[in-house]
Amino acid sequence: MSASGGGKAIIAAFLANLGIALAKFAAWLISGSASMLAEAIHSVADSGNQLLLLLGGRRARRAADSEHPFGYGRERYVYAFVVSIILFSVGGLFSIYEGVDKLTHPHEITNFWIPLSVLAIAIVLESFSLRTAVRESNLVRAKGQSWVAFIRHSKAPELPVVLLEDVAALAGLVFAMFGVGMSAITGNPLFDAIGTLMIGTLLILVAITLGIETKSLLVGEGATDADHEKIVAAITAGPEVERLIHIKTLYLGPDELLVAAKLAFAGDRPLADVAADIDLIETRVRQAVPIARAIYLEPDIVHGGATSPPTEDVVIRSAD
Repeated sequence: MSASGGGKAIIAAFLANLGIALAKFAAWLISGSASMLAEAIHSVADSGNQLLLLLGGRRARRAADSEHPFGYGRERYVYAFVVSIILFSVGGLFSIYEGVDKLTHPHEITNFWIPLSVLAIAIVLESFSLRTAVRESNLVRAKGQSWVAFIRHSKAPELPVVLLEDVAALAGLVFAMFGVGMSAITGNPLFDAIGTLMIGTLLILVAITLGIETKSLLVGEGATDADHEKIVAAITAGPEVERLIHIKTLYLGPDELLVAAKLAFAGDRPLADVAADIDLIETRVRQAVPIARAIYLEPDIVHGGATSPPTEDVVIRSAD
């Protein structure tokens, strides 16, 4: 995924949500609809989400230093996790609270046409935002990859977050329109409360989904199967290495991959030749997988057809 992390999609979503939030608050003040209040809070939360994603992308571009020698790329995961858990959950829990309150203390909605008009306009604007997110995602989504697979396996968190935000926003607007519309048709304000509860439940489910996916990125994920195969093929493509003993990979950020491997060389090779071979292998790996920027290759010696026993801490020490 590009270093921009879908910047166009984030900005488009932010502008749409900010304008929609103001309109929803105005409609809530006039009509008193709980669904409109829940949707207004939802849009405010989404606007905060986009600001945090932009901030995370900016902070992730800081240069490496002595305290963080591999840079700050994983800050994008941190901010995406904050977005997933805190803001979505706060919006969802508030909507649940508001819905329960309106179930126990129902009151009639006035001026139905105002919230319904705002919701219709919001659906149009959110559709444009979703279209932008889809276009940005298609630039980096693998050919034939499903949307579920893209969200689950994407190493850059911003576009999956914005995609789920926009889908949840459209679904929430439909729920709100159901609640307000049914209340207008039947004269029963309980439908408005039900619509609010549906919005809250939706937000919490999205929060859980994104929380699980971003947690995995924070803990540390290795290269995708396709990139792993390319790296192995690049290492073993030439005559330099007798065999690949073991390899580990780790995403240091959405656009930077760490590769650490232990390679078996013939025992009679001069050190200068081994060093030159390692440089050549590193070049092939970077050509095959350009995001493999931090590469640590440890040579081992073949003794009568066997190598020294692999130790797990060798790769870890090489990466320090």
